[in-house]
Amino acid sequence: MLKFYKYHGAGNDFIMINNLSKDIILSPEQIKQYCDRNMGIGADGIILLESSFLSDCFMNYYNSDGSIAEMCGNGARCTAKFYLKETGKNLKEINLETRAGTKNIKVNGDDTYSVDMGAPIFESPDFPNSSTGTVNIENLDFSCVSMGNPHAVAEVKDIENFDFKTVGAKVEKNSLFPSKINVEFIEKVSDDYYKVKVWERGCGATLACGTGACAVFSILNKKENFNKEITLEFPGGKLYLSKNEQDHVILRGPATFVFTGEI
Repeated sequence: MLKFYKYHGAGNDFIMINNLSKDIILSPEQIKQYCDRNMGIGADGIILLESSFLSDCFMNYYNSDGSIAEMCGNGARCTAKFYLKETGKNLKEINLETRAGTKNIKVNGDDTYSVDMGAPIFESPDFPNSSTGTVNIENLDFSCVSMGNPHAVAEVKDIENFDFKTVGAKVEKNSLFPSKINVEFIEKVSDDYYKVKVWERGCGATLACGTGACAVFSILNKKENFNKEITLEFPGGKLYLSKNEQDHVILRGPATFVFTGEI
């Protein structure tokens, strides 16, 4: 039997498995089965908590379709909380190895976790580098950025009635993006408050996305130059974004345990 734990960050949910001994290997077919919301446990992805020579631990993350993911901000917070639970350690800071590099995570007193997600990357082989800074797809102007994985961000006027699933699916697989792309749609509510809906590469519509939140902040910050924390409201909850003195994006939010079981 394989013991698992279910966690979520603002509704972005994960199957967490302690693999610090590194004796568990899951096939893409198993991952898809476990993540299936009708025939399995149900999740946006699976995270294997593993040991690391470089950091406190390694986040071995897979999308629900079985594909490997470079980085996940919500998953990073859940991994930090899971690591503390599984090891019994009482740390105020965790260094987490990911496929997108090592991320520093601070444990806050209000049961939120702050992840230093690094600096945004505005030029990448994963998306075109337009002279205007945007690419027009489906009659929307998308700005692209990488937070260890690629994102395309567009502003819409009425996000609640916007068909983001249809548009998101088309944008994800557009030929402009050789590795496919994550897609975020935003609506401004006030100077420091935005609503966001996300279509994740390899997952589809999710209730929140940590790297997506960072991508949105990075695109908006190029225009607004924020000097305070802003709030992004996703269907699954709120995430809080700011930047440090090195212009790294800081993602703050909850990590919630849901239940445990055995496969």
